[in-house]
Amino acid sequence: MTNKTKGTILVLICVALWAMIPPAAKFAQSSLDNHQFLFWSSLISFVCLFATTIFKKKVTEIKKYSIRDWINVIILGLLGTYIYYLFLYLGYKEAKGLEVLVVQYTWPISIVIFSLFLLKEKLTIRKVIAVLLGFSGVLIVLSKGDFSNIHVDNFSVIILVFLGASSFALFSVLSKKVHLEPIGVTSMYFFSATIVSLLSMFYFSSFAFPSLYEWFPVLLNGIFLNGFSYLLWVNALKLAEASYLAPFVFITPILSAIYLIILFDEPIEFIYVVGLVCVVIAGLVNSVKLKTGD
Repeated sequence: MTNKTKGTILVLICVALWAMIPPAAKFAQSSLDNHQFLFWSSLISFVCLFATTIFKKKVTEIKKYSIRDWINVIILGLLGTYIYYLFLYLGYKEAKGLEVLVVQYTWPISIVIFSLFLLKEKLTIRKVIAVLLGFSGVLIVLSKGDFSNIHVDNFSVIILVFLGASSFALFSVLSKKVHLEPIGVTSMYFFSATIVSLLSMFYFSSFAFPSLYEWFPVLLNGIFLNGFSYLLWVNALKLAEASYLAPFVFITPILSAIYLIILFDEPIEFIYVVGLVCVVIAGLVNSVKLKTGD
């Protein structure tokens, strides 16, 4: 088995796991709210990843962090593992899953915009097409195909999901400037999220343990969906080129949509399919490099 084949297998496992985040968020929030779910999920992810950091003997790398490194870690942790998931979990609790799913996957498109300003990347026709397709998909879903009447049942929630997706995009762009050992720094991202989510849980909600029914999706989300899936992704990147692996990521929202339809009887509206297809194609347009270099 070649390294490329091994990398493909690992990324497909990642995709299968990431696609389960929407149903896990719905099942885990039967009695928990998004603040409570985020705390438990972040805590479990941190424990698992930090245990891996110890096992891999990478703790010494964390001890070498400068004050500037810690500031970067805290800011990025808030962007990528707190704000993103806080609003995402709120969306899957309060709004229609397929609407949230389409808006959630605007983050690869937002990366293009942030990269232009923060990384001074070149604006190309391919990137313009990707941005237009991506946000067209969102507008199609929000307007139900009638652009003169943009309306959703939980518009404020959907806006927060979009802000969360933008936060994750900003996290992804800024992470390119951080050159720290990946497993250790990711555990610290989740440590930041654990501390802040604990505080926000007490301030905006209340402390609560998951019910017996909720423990399984909480553990699944914390250990695998937000935890070890990252390690699989890192190993996949070591075995195959990122440009080859990136398009596989856009299988994720399609699988998520299937899970939501089967498990929660989400209404299959044609306009949702159109919006989702636009977002997926936008991601593919941006991630697949053309031979012309554009």
